[in-house]
Amino acid sequence: MEQGAARTGGTDATPSLAKASGSMAIATLVSRITGFFWKIVLGWLVGVNVVGDSFTVANTLPNIIFELLLGGVLASIVVPLLVRSQKDPDGGAAYTNRLLTVGLVGLAVGTVIAVAAAPLFTHLYVDDSTGNANADLVTAFAYLLLPEILFYGVFALLSAILQARHVFGPTAWAPVVNNVVILATLVTYSLVPGKISLDPVSMGDTKLLILGVGTTLGILVQAVILLPSLRRIGFRFRWNWGFDSRLREFGGLALWILGYVAISQIGMVITQRVLTAASAGGALIYSNAWLLFQLPYGVIGVSLLTAILPRMSKSAADGDTQRLVDDLSLASRLSAVMLVPISAVLTITGTAIGVALFTGGETDLAEAQRLGYALAFSAFGLLPYALVMLQLRVFYAMKDARTPTLIMVVMTLVKVPMLYMCAQLVQSDQVVIAVLLINSLTFVVGAVLGQMWLWVRLGNLHSKKIIRVIATTVLAGGVGIAAAWAVTRFALPELDSRFAAWVTLTVQGLVAGSVAFGVLVLLKVPELQPATRRITRLVRRR
Repeated sequence: MEQGAARTGGTDATPSLAKASGSMAIATLVSRITGFFWKIVLGWLVGVNVVGDSFTVANTLPNIIFELLLGGVLASIVVPLLVRSQKDPDGGAAYTNRLLTVGLVGLAVGTVIAVAAAPLFTHLYVDDSTGNANADLVTAFAYLLLPEILFYGVFALLSAILQARHVFGPTAWAPVVNNVVILATLVTYSLVPGKISLDPVSMGDTKLLILGVGTTLGILVQAVILLPSLRRIGFRFRWNWGFDSRLREFGGLALWILGYVAISQIGMVITQRVLTAASAGGALIYSNAWLLFQLPYGVIGVSLLTAILPRMSKSAADGDTQRLVDDLSLASRLSAVMLVPISAVLTITGTAIGVALFTGGETDLAEAQRLGYALAFSAFGLLPYALVMLQLRVFYAMKDARTPTLIMVVMTLVKVPMLYMCAQLVQSDQVVIAVLLINSLTFVVGAVLGQMWLWVRLGNLHSKKIIRVIATTVLAGGVGIAAAWAVTRFALPELDSRFAAWVTLTVQGLVAGSVAFGVLVLLKVPELQPATRRITRLVRRR
């Protein structure tokens, strides 16, 4: 870690990886917690039922279509291209404005088409033959939520400009404002009397309009709040319709990434259809469990990736393969040290988390337990998921968008047959647990394949060092799980109430986490030191 910092010190103004990722971690933690909280409130006020499923499915559509249009491109290759353009005489201003112009026009056109095609998307993603989902309600929500595509795009474009200048804070805090707006929307929803009509569904339904329009407003505010930060770094947007030969490079990379996203959405379509056909509430449980799964990754993994991407892009642009490999190895080992013990905690506390957080209001104990089981069975996929995301960024930093698409083809070929198998072999109320388990298995396949492919491209990846760290953290996590299980077996109450769940969650989490990280300390794992130093500095500032 210190070697990496030394190379970027002195005349290089680029912030250290630990400092950049650490400063974002706080904002990301607040963002994830508030985002998680509004999902809990959604379960309390709307319920794990047809209305909850319909809103959840419709609310995933803007994300899915945005990714198909431009989201994967923006997240993957725009930052590297903007970093490279900073070598232009004007610091990349003209190139940035051209990319913005093309991106905004594409997003606007795509948004209009998507809103018009809302019924088609509903038909694609929802299997309402069993009565577990309401296609008309999904469509009504989709009309109100699909305009988010444009606002997601604006946010991603503006974030890429800031990140290319190593300005990370505003993009990490902006989602918090979005979450606050959605929470206010849900409170307003609860204060309006009555329930959303299912037969017939009416676009004029007050509660439906509040939920749909309020959620979209949150994404709009999230994008607009970045404008002051752009002005502070001196950026001024001007429509630029001129042609830059480098846009051909952008287009070539973008086509492969669109292929990547399109293939990944095959798995998502089948996932949603399997869930909506199995039992009511499956889609909402899947969404909430996936959110919980991503909470630690969002705080640690996303912060690490956002900070390291400009560094890797610069290394790739300079042809410095050794530095690129060093950053990949370091990020992989740091991810393992931080995420595997957290996976252990989620595995043992999954059921208690579900009951403690989601029981109440319109959600009963059985549904909350089902969510907890889903989280516990899928928690092992946390590190493989983080490694897949890291490996993709390495390929994109090298301007290789073809290989990630081919890897996604393999992952989808593994995933789809297993989804159909679980739909046939697993009890309907357990399908959501099997689906999340399959997701994690797919990430394992992707991580192994990605590491092998990078080894072919870059040579020695310090794989032995990475495997040694992963094995050590798995051992530590296993000891943590065993210790927490022993305490649970002999000292903790049954999970038959929210109070009992909170007691169990607290004890299990403390025991599993303390033991797992304690084992890492006893084994003197060196990768633990950068994280502990950063946490110590943050505590001392308080």
